[in-house]
Amino acid sequence: MLRLSGPILLVLGVAVLGRAVPAAEEYDLEITNNGPITTGAQATVHATLRIKNNSLASNLYHFNWIYAPLILIEKSERQLNSMINVTGEFPGTFPVSVWVTHRNCWLCRPVARNVTVLQITEFITGNLTIAQIEDSRFIRHGSSSSTGAVTRISFCLHDPSDYFKSARFVYNWDFGDGVYQITKEPFVYCNYSTMGNRTVHLKVIAEWEQIGSIIHEKETMQKTGDFTTSLELLDAVKGINVVGSRETHVMENLSLSLHINGTPPLSLCWLIKSECIPLEGEKCHLVVINGSCYNLSHTFSDAGQYCLSVRVENGVTMLQTYHEIKVWPTGLQPAFFVLLCVALVSVMVGLVLYTTFRSNTQQKDLVEVADFDFSPLSDKNLSSHSEPGCCQICCRSCFLQSPQETARESHELLLSFYKPVKMYTV
Repeated sequence: MLRLSGPILLVLGVAVLGRAVPAAEEYDLEITNNGPITTGAQATVHATLRIKNNSLASNLYHFNWIYAPLILIEKSERQLNSMINVTGEFPGTFPVSVWVTHRNCWLCRPVARNVTVLQITEFITGNLTIAQIEDSRFIRHGSSSSTGAVTRISFCLHDPSDYFKSARFVYNWDFGDGVYQITKEPFVYCNYSTMGNRTVHLKVIAEWEQIGSIIHEKETMQKTGDFTTSLELLDAVKGINVVGSRETHVMENLSLSLHINGTPPLSLCWLIKSECIPLEGEKCHLVVINGSCYNLSHTFSDAGQYCLSVRVENGVTMLQTYHEIKVWPTGLQPAFFVLLCVALVSVMVGLVLYTTFRSNTQQKDLVEVADFDFSPLSDKNLSSHSEPGCCQICCRSCFLQSPQETARESHELLLSFYKPVKMYTV
């Protein structure tokens, strides 16, 4: 008979304990279930072991389950994953636990353990969802919708094991505003015209036939479920009005006021760039306001053409607008520039008019009307004595010259024009 001394037993005990208590940070065990389920249906519980040290072998572990008083339908295990299907005949909340041990070590303690809670009810399980229709598309907004828009309220049945695959359903709707409706489809369309909060009630009735476990004859089975959801009706964002100047100067503070037509709270996103761009995501200055007005200010460091892009949404609708801004260099006043241009054009027009008028005046001054007397020389004395007639024929010369100068000039012209004529008598 082999006897072990004290030191040898101590070494073996330390070795076993060292293997039985592994480092906690080496393992992570996750466990989930797809409940809640109704009585008679099946639920799936899934466990996954994660090993932080990849050098450890994955086929040396075993999953141990505790699920009583639930009934086990199926169990499977593969490498670091294990799954069980269970069912329950009674409603309640049942814990399901699992722990993992080394496959070939009966003295080893669990390397990891975890627990989940499965809920079983005697009623139908599911939930209500709300969707708003915009531009022929369904846009989900949780429990909010806009007034005047078509809203779709749908019931989503939770039946992971197809327990109700042969059942017939009837849906009784109460929209919270005195309107009731019964349908065979799990959805309805409604349109609310006033703001406020509404509570939508739905009663679901499911009927099917199955063979009884005692009499072994077909019997009609029925299950019901009551569901409630809150619907918040808000006014859609219908308009964004940007109040403020469209022109500013470099290093000047530009103040703008945004007036929004919509029900708060409002999520406002604004961005100033050299061009107008659609705002997507959160790449902008995002603020939440509880009113209908927001003031913003901005200082430009460079001159040029800019655009203010604004996006506003309130949980049901979204609207976007743009506001163009012209930034002038420092010291250049737009009004002064306009006045300078007007003054320059006025000077040029005046210069053209003055030049045209002066040219016409000079042409008139160069015109002279000469008085040529083609009468015989004997009539010269008569002509010289008729001074008033000269003024009628040549008005400008009479007014500008004296009578003596006029007579002298007329005499010189006559002497140079006529030649002497000799008189002969027969």
